[in-house]
This record gives sequence, structure tokens and C-alpha cells, in this order.
Amino acid sequence: MDFDNTSEVPLPKDPLGMIIGQDKAVEIARIAARQRRHLLLVGPPGIGKSMLAKAMAYYVQKPTQEVVVAHNPQHPERPFVFVRTAKDIREHEVIEKKAQGKIVSPEQVPPFVSERLGFRCSKCGAMSSSDEAICPECGEFKLNEREQSSPFSDLLSQVFNVESYYPEEEVHVTEIDETGREEIVIYQRAGGMKVRVLDSEAFKSLTRLEKLKKSKVLVPLKRNTFVQATGASETELLGDVRHDPWGGMPEAGGTPPYQRVVPGAIHEAHEGILFIDELPQLGKLQHHLLTAMQDKYFPISGMNPTSSGAMVKVARVPCDFIFVGACNTNDLGDILPPLRSRILGSGYEVLLETTMSKTKQNIEKLAQFFAQEVILDARIPHGTRGAVEELIKEAEKRAYEVDDVRNALTLRLRDLGGVIRLAGDLAKLEGSQFIEPKHIRGAIKNSRSVEQQLVDKYGNIWRGQAKDHSSSHIISNEKSAKGYA
Repeated sequence: MDFDNTSEVPLPKDPLGMIIGQDKAVEIARIAARQRRHLLLVGPPGIGKSMLAKAMAYYVQKPTQEVVVAHNPQHPERPFVFVRTAKDIREHEVIEKKAQGKIVSPEQVPPFVSERLGFRCSKCGAMSSSDEAICPECGEFKLNEREQSSPFSDLLSQVFNVESYYPEEEVHVTEIDETGREEIVIYQRAGGMKVRVLDSEAFKSLTRLEKLKKSKVLVPLKRNTFVQATGASETELLGDVRHDPWGGMPEAGGTPPYQRVVPGAIHEAHEGILFIDELPQLGKLQHHLLTAMQDKYFPISGMNPTSSGAMVKVARVPCDFIFVGACNTNDLGDILPPLRSRILGSGYEVLLETTMSKTKQNIEKLAQFFAQEVILDARIPHGTRGAVEELIKEAEKRAYEVDDVRNALTLRLRDLGGVIRLAGDLAKLEGSQFIEPKHIRGAIKNSRSVEQQLVDKYGNIWRGQAKDHSSSHIISNEKSAKGYA
């Protein structure tokens, strides 16, 4: 180990390179991510199953589809669903831009249009703001009498001797396009000395936007490719439709059904990775997960039968994900057999290692692990070379005590990570610049589990558990024993 402290230890840029001691699993994970294969990781807690699944997301291609749910005018309780690619989204942005029309200056529109909009003086032709009733050039009232749009213009001018000023907000003009066809062009005041021009192309864009107006992005294009659903409920995993007390009737102040649709984790993981740790805990939901994996579509409907959302159903919502499940060895029997068959049929099952040989290369990997934990925690100092050596001694000890393997290093790294953090806290309390061997030894002593502490105190766990009674219970037993005597 050629370093003085762990800040000098080089760290891999590859996320899978940060996985310690699971070379076989890392190789399979690379293949599974690139080939879009499912994966089942089996092993005890704390050996890197979650970290392996997260690192896989680095290799998954970025999403190319956005899932949208839209209003169905014929059957609002059956909203439409469609996908949009990045190209579709760019085209939509172009349509939005076209629908805004062209912004020009008053000088660029026909003279009679700029007059009716209040920019051009009808007397001298000078240009000025549409807010000004009097031309700043000739001092005359800008509008002709025939251009007054108020029915009270004559009354105001005769009775109150006031000239009314009502320039038009927009002017509709029939023009001949390049092909010789007539088209309606609308000229609107756009604030300041600006005019918005809406031609036939802008009208078409507005019509297309109107169709997309009643829609909602269910799964956005820019999203995380790693979705964790460990311990998810039925609605969290499969989606739901929110309740509306007004039955989804907009005329009564209700929210339309399509706006109340909520995606589940299986939909949010579309084109990405869905990770579920402790897979057997899903219970009956494994059947729905299997269906989603097989069909790559899963409907969203209201889960609560007493809710107005139960009347709403969105069919064939895309959910094409890579499934990564994890469980302990003892729980393999609780996984649905067809689900395991689906994983094996298009993926891999991997039994993770619990120890690795005590070689120079693996010792260096533990030093890398020490440095990684310091950086991930961000609240503790780096460790000295001596501190790393103390951690290696503890890793060798645990490999023998827990897994009965000699000349090996444990891969139950979550527990070792706890030792590093506790040692870092001790170093911080002392004001030490680095984690030193004494801090590692102190952390090992203070990080022993309750079961280990019971063994240290009473000789074995059962004797310690027998002492776990209230004082009144112990006194009562002592009195009973004396009375019997």
C-alpha cells in the first residue's frame, strides 16, 4: 500500500469499478445493463446488492421516450396514452414557436393596419406609440372618424367636447398568398412598438396545440434511469388515479380524469432499471410484476373501489424496464416460481461472495473502499495507512468468525463502513486530522452488536436474555423462592 493516507488512493471513475470483491457479479451486471437482461442478486445483507444495481444504471442508455396521458372527449374515464420521442418534443417546441406568430414593427405592416392599431397617424403618417392619441409630429388626433370603434364616440365629442381614442386590438385582413389562395391574416398589438402577425401556418399550429392542450406528461423524457421500489405498496408500484369528490366533472369544479392519473414505479422505470430489494416481501404483487415484465405494458386504474378514481382506467401504459431483484439466500423459496423463470429466461441469477482472498490486490481494494466511504460520508477525515491496516485485520477476523474462512477478507462491507464512520467521528471529536489506528480500534470496540455485547457480559446470548426482566419481576421471584423454602 503505497500511500500515507487514503486521500492519495486513486478511485475508479467507473461506478461498477467501485464494487469491491464481486468480480463475477460486476461482469454479469455490465452485460445485463447493455443487453437489457433481468438480474436476481442473492446474498446476505450488506455485501453490495443495492450498490451494484445503482451502478448498472450508469450503463443503461438514456431514455428516448416520454409517456403522455391525454383527455378522451368521447370517454373521459378512458384517457388516451401515447409516447413522444425527443424528436417529437423538438417538433412540438417548433409548433409552439410558430403558433406565436411573427413579431414585426408597425412599419412592416400595411399602412391602414398600422393606422387602425393606433401606430400610424392618419393625418401625417408619422409613427408613434399606440398609447398616444395625439400625434407628436403634427399635433393632430391620430385616428380618422371612420376608425373610431366605440358607439359613443359622437356623444363624447359633442357633449363633453372630448375626442375618443379607441385603436383596435387586432385587425383581420384577407390576403393572397404565394399560391394565389386567399388567407386570413391577423395583426395584433404585441406591446410597445411591436405587432404580432398570425398567418395560416400559425393557425394550423394553434389547432395542433389545442389538441395537445388537454394532456399531461406522465413520465418525462429527462428522468432518473434507476428507480427503487423496495417495500413499495400496491399504488406506489402499479400507479393509481386520485379521488375527485366532484366525479371529475369540470363544470362542477372537478378535475378531469386524465389529470388525476399517477404513474407507478414500474412506469417510471420505463427504459431504465427497476430495483426491488427483499423481493419476497412483495407477496402477491409479484404476479403483477411478472405481468409487467412479460407484456412491457401495464394499465393504471384507481385502486380504491370507493373512490371516483376506480372508474378511470388507462390501458397499455409502457413499462419496458430492466428488473433487478435482490434477496437473502433463505428467502429464495418465497419468490414466485414463474417470476424466477422469467428472470432466468431472459437474464441471470447471481450468488454474491461474502469473502475474498487476502491478496495484495484485494488489500488494495479495501484501501479503495476506505477512501470511498470517507468521500461518500463527507463528514469524516481520511485515514492513515495504519488505520487501513487495522481495518484489514478486522476484515480478516470477521471473515473467519462469520464465514469460517481463513486467510480471507470479509465482503460484508456495510458493517465495515460503519466502523470507518464511527472511527471518523472519534477522530473529529479529538480534532485529529486523520483517522488513526486507535480510532479504528475504538470504533471496533464500540460497534459490536447487542448480541456480541450480551456474550461479552454474560457469556452467551441466552443467559443475557434471561436477565432481561424488570426488577419487580425479579423481586417477586425471590420472595416466592423464600416463601417456598
